[in-house]
Amino acid sequence: MADKPTKGLADVVAASTALSDIDGQAGRLFYRGYDIHDLAGRTTFEETAHLLQCGTLPTREQLAAYGAELVQGRTLGALVEANVAEVAAKQAPMEALRTLVSLAGADDPDKDSNAPEANRRKAARLTAQQPLLVARYHAARTGTRIPEPDPALSVAANFLLQITGRAADTRAVEIFDACLVLHADHTMNASTFAARVCAATLSDMHSAVVAAIGTLKGPLHGGANEQVMRTLEALDPSGVAQAVRDRLAAGEKIMGFGHRVYKTEDPRATHLRKMSQELAEASGDDTYYRMSKEMEEVVFETKGLYPNVDFYAATVYHYLGIPTDLFTPVFSVSRMSGWTAHVIEQHADNRLIRPDSEYIGERDQKWKPIGER
Repeated sequence: MADKPTKGLADVVAASTALSDIDGQAGRLFYRGYDIHDLAGRTTFEETAHLLQCGTLPTREQLAAYGAELVQGRTLGALVEANVAEVAAKQAPMEALRTLVSLAGADDPDKDSNAPEANRRKAARLTAQQPLLVARYHAARTGTRIPEPDPALSVAANFLLQITGRAADTRAVEIFDACLVLHADHTMNASTFAARVCAATLSDMHSAVVAAIGTLKGPLHGGANEQVMRTLEALDPSGVAQAVRDRLAAGEKIMGFGHRVYKTEDPRATHLRKMSQELAEASGDDTYYRMSKEMEEVVFETKGLYPNVDFYAATVYHYLGIPTDLFTPVFSVSRMSGWTAHVIEQHADNRLIRPDSEYIGERDQKWKPIGER
């Protein structure tokens, strides 16, 4: 008799990968063998994207070449340019990104090739264009114009400039850059798995990324950081502990806590907590950070749950001046580096992903003409 299926494919190994690994018991995350604690705050997002997409931390020369590719890729194609305003007027952020990335596929000069070098070039362009798509969407819906990308600035610095309309200070850029590194990849999460399933049919990279974005849009995967911020905004700062206890007693879920894989603190949350505190103190109003700390203590005391990556990411993005409904799109800015790396890896050693299923419906039904049903 066949084994019973595992609901949600929990603990089922669906693919082999050299990109990232998790030790859930120890609370550790690795990109190509490098501990995230060694990378965050010390390795730039551009270096991390090169590591994931090209296989190595770059030399100075390789980083310069990759950076030049990103600069060249920060140009939207004619189809995207022609439609971004209408898309922004009619679609919410993640819906808009799903549409705009699909349109970008039609504009890409390598759109008809899945060859390794074509995939690598597309990966760099998508990584360069995603922050620009988010910024252009936001500008279109608010009726504003954004500064043109500055070729001298990093992905992090350009994004903060275009979203807020002003150059961010050095430390803010460093913190946001570290956020991008922390979110770059995370093994076989739902959106990455969706991208690999799509790529495994030998569909193109843009189609696979659209599948990933559509998956990230779902509130059980993306959106938790936005919901954390909405919760903080709705709470009375003087009554956080009691409000959280009341919600938990009523069976409500507090977003930003617990993880499918980590049995201890999410290593990314360790960094984000510190960054949230630093930004809160620099802002002169640490209310949301203090509320977050209180929520964390009550949830752990009551449920034994640790914060995950989404919990403190919410206040970090808030203090950086990023609009709350763009928190999940910002996740996609970072994760684009990982999604595209997984597509490259899938195409390099491909087999169609086709799991089995357990049938639980009726059997031996007898057909009747429509008049007798």
